[in-house]
Amino acid sequence: MKINLDKMFPGPRPKFKEILARNLIMSVGLLLMIILAISLAVFMFFNSAAPTTLTIAAGSEGSMFGRFADKYQKILLKQGIRLKILKSEGSIDNLKKLANPRIKVDVGFVQGGETEGIDIDKLVSLGTVSNQPIVIFYRGEPKSQLSEFKGQRLEIGQQGSGSYILALALLKANGIEAGKDATLANIASDDLVQALVENRVDAIFAMSDSVPIETLRKLMYAPGIRLFSFKQADAYTRRLKYLTKLEMPMGTVDLGKNIPSENVFLVGPSVELVARDNLHPALIDILLETAREVHGSASLFRKAGEFPALLEHEFRISPDAIRYYATGKSFLYRNFPFWLASLINRLLAAIVPIVLILIPAFKIVPVIWRWRWRSRIYRWYRVLFAIERDAFSPSMDDKKREELMHRLDHIEHTVDKIRVPAPFADQLYALRGHIKFVRERLFSEKK
Repeated sequence: MKINLDKMFPGPRPKFKEILARNLIMSVGLLLMIILAISLAVFMFFNSAAPTTLTIAAGSEGSMFGRFADKYQKILLKQGIRLKILKSEGSIDNLKKLANPRIKVDVGFVQGGETEGIDIDKLVSLGTVSNQPIVIFYRGEPKSQLSEFKGQRLEIGQQGSGSYILALALLKANGIEAGKDATLANIASDDLVQALVENRVDAIFAMSDSVPIETLRKLMYAPGIRLFSFKQADAYTRRLKYLTKLEMPMGTVDLGKNIPSENVFLVGPSVELVARDNLHPALIDILLETAREVHGSASLFRKAGEFPALLEHEFRISPDAIRYYATGKSFLYRNFPFWLASLINRLLAAIVPIVLILIPAFKIVPVIWRWRWRSRIYRWYRVLFAIERDAFSPSMDDKKREELMHRLDHIEHTVDKIRVPAPFADQLYALRGHIKFVRERLFSEKK
């Protein structure tokens, strides 16, 4: 028999469609949360993977940056990371490549003092890996100031090179305009010593690490050739803030012959390992570990363990690099091989979103479950309240009482068909008892 709810409950009654709608909305909402968690986990798993291939902007074949890159390549290969070396014309070219998003490069060696006119907002420094002092060898009487080179023939390197740019800045600071107040020579790098000895040039400006060590030694031993000492080194570092003061103690090159015969002061920019700001944190850790191995030993111009160093110059320091200098490599990459640590990290990145989303979701599930079963019972209480309210109305008569009894019969018949889990049985029995109570009250009013 079809039950007409509008006739059975002419007064206020449960809004069954609203209840069903709420049930459906909560169920669909829970399902969407689960789908969202799984989708986010899949995305994080694939998106959080550390690349196994890197591209570094180095320099020309045989240059200092090129030699650095070759060492990096061999060390990183042991970690399962393939390093592609992108040859360049030097520091400025490296910086331009890093700043150009259309060029595929991740990291590069950049010398200080070369950022003018280049957008470096998307670049970060992983730290200073070396100092690169400029060395000036000259003929004639000892000189204490660069202004004394005015009017002389100078070899300052190829146009656009690090030594060329720095030499121009140093000469300009001393009132010398290259090409006007001094003649610029063009000597091949393998002919520098002979050109100076044969008086074809008066002075040579060169970045220390870009000149072969054999050439430096020949110049140090050559008769009549002197190494310029920056007596005003402190002043230069204050005027040109990207410069660092360095000292070469006497006897550094040859203790027996005491070469140099006195302490020599030098100035030069720092060399930074610069990366794009989206470089994966795991690769930053590996790169800095490699930098420690390559640049951590002592040399002519650095002490053991001096580099890499957390020194901020023109580039902002990467937050991941700051974390590395403070605590070292992260736990996973410190205790597991790179490939395994990367896999574990990806799994954690996938699991955490699921946990964060599903824990609240699973807390809601029992609440929804209890609410759905209780709602099947509690909604009948509104009906009972309505019947009881009608039973004591002033317009109550025998016909009305019979109608209410008929409504109670339908309610009792419907409730008898309700099946609930055992934890809710007491509430179902209580409902049946309350139906009986309302029926007894109707009978007592009839009498």
